[in-house]
Amino acid sequence: MKDVDSRPAQVRKLLRASGLSPKKSFGQNFLISESILNAIATACVPRADLKDAHVVELGAGLGALTAALVERSGHVTAVERDRDLIPVLTRLMEGDVTAGRLTIAEADAQSFDVERALSRGDVPRVLCGNLPYQITGKLLRLAILHAAHLDRAVFMVQAEVAERLVASPGEKEYGALTVFVRASFDVELRMRVSPGAFYPNPGVSSAVVVLVPTRPARAIETENFRALVKGAFSMRRKTLRNAWRSCVPEASLLERLAREANVSLDARGETLDVEAFARMARLLDLATGPADDPEPRAR
Repeated sequence: MKDVDSRPAQVRKLLRASGLSPKKSFGQNFLISESILNAIATACVPRADLKDAHVVELGAGLGALTAALVERSGHVTAVERDRDLIPVLTRLMEGDVTAGRLTIAEADAQSFDVERALSRGDVPRVLCGNLPYQITGKLLRLAILHAAHLDRAVFMVQAEVAERLVASPGEKEYGALTVFVRASFDVELRMRVSPGAFYPNPGVSSAVVVLVPTRPARAIETENFRALVKGAFSMRRKTLRNAWRSCVPEASLLERLAREANVSLDARGETLDVEAFARMARLLDLATGPADDPEPRAR
């Protein structure tokens, strides 16, 4: 790879030769900074996992990150939705595909079977990608769904999303997304990335986050857990006594559960940590019966 100054010209030339251009509808902003590409690959496959890990990359694009991942891992499954890019990617990565180091899958990342793709024996399992900003929430949801099958997830996201993921209770960025992700993961904001690191320039700052699953999860995401979290943050100005009225209509039951969970109903939702939501949800499940689907689902 060349330095960042020459990469845009290379990407433009490659796309032009294939009769293509970046598709806004797919949120295509190609990462062109070699140093950041290498840093992401290192975050995905640290030295301890070299030549062993299996990586699923969501949104492989033209294969810049794919190539860096193949160099460090045992196997990469590159998922790309854009059928126009698949022939280009296949041609560029032909040697790795032939050698069995790379599998290219034409698929929508939102519905891709991550669990099946990662079932390659007892090796470190990694999910990663430069996430299209318009579907970041859905792809974070995918990571949550498969947290039990992952050793880490590494994503490029919009900077404001990264701030939400690492926020603490009481901070203005702390919200429902924070709670849902941190129920399953520890989150680290690894680096900030300027718009100039992409072609075309997305016009917003980005950040790389590293998600490491907690074992066990901090919370089991039942219907009651979802309802309590959504209720708490959909009415941020209201106290939990009012925000949770639709979740637990019986005032005396709500008072009892909150007391047992050590949660003040005079507080607001943004002051509660994940564990507090989990305690309240467990008690509500016991009092009213668990929801029909104990597994997380897309919201």
